[in-house]
Amino acid sequence: VQLQASGGGLVQTGDSLRLSCAPSTRTDSTGTMGWFRQAPGKEREFVAAMRFSSGTKYYANSVKGRFTIARDNAKNTLYLQMNSLKPEDTAVYYCAFTTKTPIVSWLYTSDPYEYWGQGTLVTVSS
Repeated sequence: VQLQASGGGLVQTGDSLRLSCAPSTRTDSTGTMGWFRQAPGKEREFVAAMRFSSGTKYYANSVKGRFTIARDNAKNTLYLQMNSLKPEDTAVYYCAFTTKTPIVSWLYTSDPYEYWGQGTLVTVSS
């Protein structure tokens, strides 16, 4: 499975962006997709994830209430709607996919995700 992430760009504090992630093959009702980000000089961190079987969504505390993960089944595309962006949201954002349904504590880590997109840069200016 190849993942194509897009939608990044340069915005100002308080602006919104929507990232997209399109898998190369049809994803079914199982599996988990997530978004991670890596800021310059920092480790990759979890942003959000969705379990397809239940539709349950998970968010990092730092983005809760501002970011929304969503899936368009018809378009086979995952989205990350980012509102009220802050300079600290500046990072390369990666989408990731696993065919599995990892336990909750594990899906917050990079470990269970088998497939990764190439990343899209989001820069938020102050």
